[in-house]
Amino acid sequence: MSAKKKVKPGNLAILVGGGPAPGLNGVIAAVTIEARRHNLNVYGIMDGYKWLVKGDAAEFKANVKELRISDVSRIHYDGGSILRTSRTNPAKSPNGVENSVKLLQSLGVSYMVTIGGDDTAFGAMEIARAAGGAIKFAHVPKTIDNDLPLPNNLPTFGYQTARDLGATLVKNLMEDARTMDRWYITVAMGRHAGHLALGIAKSAGATLAIIAEEFGHEGFIPLDHICDIVETAIIKRRAMGNHHGVVVIAEGVAERLSPEELKQIPGVIVEYDSFGNILHSEIELGKIIKLKVESRFAARGEKMSMVEINIGYVLRCADPIPFDQEYTRDLGFQAVRYLLNDNDIYKGNAMISVDNGKLHPIPFEEIIDKETKKTAVRLVDITSDSYRVARSYMVRLEKRDLEDKQLLPRLAAAARMTPRQFVERFEYLAK
Repeated sequence: MSAKKKVKPGNLAILVGGGPAPGLNGVIAAVTIEARRHNLNVYGIMDGYKWLVKGDAAEFKANVKELRISDVSRIHYDGGSILRTSRTNPAKSPNGVENSVKLLQSLGVSYMVTIGGDDTAFGAMEIARAAGGAIKFAHVPKTIDNDLPLPNNLPTFGYQTARDLGATLVKNLMEDARTMDRWYITVAMGRHAGHLALGIAKSAGATLAIIAEEFGHEGFIPLDHICDIVETAIIKRRAMGNHHGVVVIAEGVAERLSPEELKQIPGVIVEYDSFGNILHSEIELGKIIKLKVESRFAARGEKMSMVEINIGYVLRCADPIPFDQEYTRDLGFQAVRYLLNDNDIYKGNAMISVDNGKLHPIPFEEIIDKETKKTAVRLVDITSDSYRVARSYMVRLEKRDLEDKQLLPRLAAAARMTPRQFVERFEYLAK
């Protein structure tokens, strides 16, 4: 595929939205370098859409920095974002979309690169629609959740680094659990999908991973169901002679808990951000499960000590591994290539995808979910062979455990129940 370059007069702006992810600086650097090579002025907008939506020209310009090649030539090694980021939603701010268009045009912006996840992409689509073609957008998908529907199951940048570090942390926790003879409940990020939690657990060989997709895609997940899975994993490990383990659970499970059930738990505050997403930092999913499971063992006269830890915020600003360093250079370069070309394939606003080094732009219209009017989400396919492999290495109560005449009595004894009581209580998990 060849495309004749048609560079139009105008400036290029970059912003980062949503939570951090390893590799953000790599995209910023690649975009800046390639745009500068085409003699474009490049402006970095601080804090995502925060200053754009307010409409205050002086305040906006105070939070814009001109980027030169010398400013970005070595930042691709570093975690975090030199432009910072925010979760401001243009569509939820009074006149936010209109203000954004006005301020971008006041800066002479003809090209816009947004870096972020599904919410940032949705904001870009709304501004692009309001600009009426005056500003061409390229959105670079970013999320350690790996939940954007890229072709050929391509990962989103940041995911591989987050999984790499997450697997190291969980491996260390597994050794600590063995040494101290205790259990850890580890919460990993994944608002809508469980790719990261499952990838970390599978890579590290954690005892158990729990993701929302395994419960189906509709309805609330009973908290007792989750606790039953954890409790029976502990019981099964005890029946096998082990009193330690590590559970990895996706934070998105909290999204599927009933708000009414959550509100009944002391200390839990259910709050939402401007995009309507639950603020997981206020829920403390790991702590809720820990206390509930510990209370079950206490009711049987046993002391059960669990430690809960959230590793999500540890992963987001890690220095990118070489995979993401290279990947983000491709993405940034191809974002500028897309913006500066105007043949049929390159017209309009698009999300940037790179497969085997080749640009595959996805028009904004194709990444919108027709029902929710937001970007579609890529969920873990629990019918896939990859998921089956992950499940096969987990310690979970299975149908064959209840049919094993030697194991079942040990399971029941560890739970201080009769075999019949154990089957009646937990048989539904094995189905």
